[in-house]
Amino acid sequence: MKSHHIQTVALIATLTGMCLSPVRADDSTHAMPDMGKLLATGGVSSVEGAAGGGITPWALISGYGTRDSYGANVHYTELGTQDFQLDTYGAALGIMDRVELSIARQDFKSDRGPLNGLKIRQDIVALKLKLAGDAVYDQNSWMPQIAIGAEHKKNDGLTGLLNGPITALGAKNTSGTDYYVSATKIFLDQSILANITIRDTEANQMGLLGFGGDLHNSYRAEFEGSLAYLINKNWVLGTEYRAKPHNLSADREAAYYDAFLAWFPTKNYSVTLAYANLGSIAAPETGNNSKQSGAYLSLQAGF
Repeated sequence: MKSHHIQTVALIATLTGMCLSPVRADDSTHAMPDMGKLLATGGVSSVEGAAGGGITPWALISGYGTRDSYGANVHYTELGTQDFQLDTYGAALGIMDRVELSIARQDFKSDRGPLNGLKIRQDIVALKLKLAGDAVYDQNSWMPQIAIGAEHKKNDGLTGLLNGPITALGAKNTSGTDYYVSATKIFLDQSILANITIRDTEANQMGLLGFGGDLHNSYRAEFEGSLAYLINKNWVLGTEYRAKPHNLSADREAAYYDAFLAWFPTKNYSVTLAYANLGSIAAPETGNNSKQSGAYLSLQAGF
């Protein structure tokens, strides 16, 4: 791991320890699940587990707990394209509206075409730390909410049609860690949410095809962005974009983008429906469609 990544992990660990220092016995503000944040301001669960949009994290902290409380959720997401299906399920915990811990399991499979029967599984453990600002309550300032995060991913390899480590497809490593910084701002008067994320990564297709490759084997900073319109307190309409590295000659990896509609009937539940375009997954020479797109459905429950 590069030195600047080691320093990032050390910084996150130090600040997390400060944020989670024990509360004094005589302190009347013990953490409780107060659900005090505004509806929809915990975001939804991304396909990698962190709170945000469907394909990119935001600086928002999961759940509805305020700075004196906590919140948590579980989620299930299904995304089907012309040749592949991705199922993700996991859980997230938000502590004092400052620290977020999440876990996710991704099950990826080919259900048609020449790779029919191929299965890949990946586990993700993630940490997010809010550094400054408040996306909602700092309305008298242009200052966004800013958070840093790390997502450690472990690829369990190929099963089904092929059996072996993911490095058999050309990846250099079977595990890796993404590092990111996100800035999120909600403009209440205009009913608009804007987010920018810069991710330092060497993951191929989020890590589903491993990390690094024959074209590139180093970390690269990639841009991600989200723009959403809050139709009313229960409905959010938006779009996302996520740039990707191209490390493998065997995979013509391209940017992801989507258009989504999220429904928040209460603070306990949300439903997100989207159209997602994942570009090419594996070179068309394998017989797969050069464009992988389809419907995305995500269900979230929590407090």
